[in-house]
Amino acid sequence: MLQEFQGKTVTFVEQMQVRDGVVCDVYVFKDDDTCDLGIITIDPGAKTPKQKVLEGTQTVEGYLNGQGFFIHNKSKYQVNSETEFVLTIGDTMQWQAGDNGLQSYEICYPPYKDGRFENLE
Repeated sequence: MLQEFQGKTVTFVEQMQVRDGVVCDVYVFKDDDTCDLGIITIDPGAKTPKQKVLEGTQTVEGYLNGQGFFIHNKSKYQVNSETEFVLTIGDTMQWQAGDNGLQSYEICYPPYKDGRFENLE
């Protein structure tokens, strides 16, 4: 479990099964209730649902480790250590893991709640 992310203290909340091969560990930031953090682990060859952002002021998607792709709207990017995307309402997204799996993060402003994303597949 993480104790710190990008220099800020975090506390583990729960683990959510997103779909087969995809789990999300949910964290909150100490002394910052404006956002929350999801660490997404994707098994080799698996992918997150394709989602459309319906709510929130900002959603930050970033690469942590492994290999794969991030699809933002209609563009597909091979991910690496510097990959980070800032999404707003109306954007679509999907993570796809390569042969070694993939781990990414998601920071939601304000914190995630049901209805933020629409699964498109």
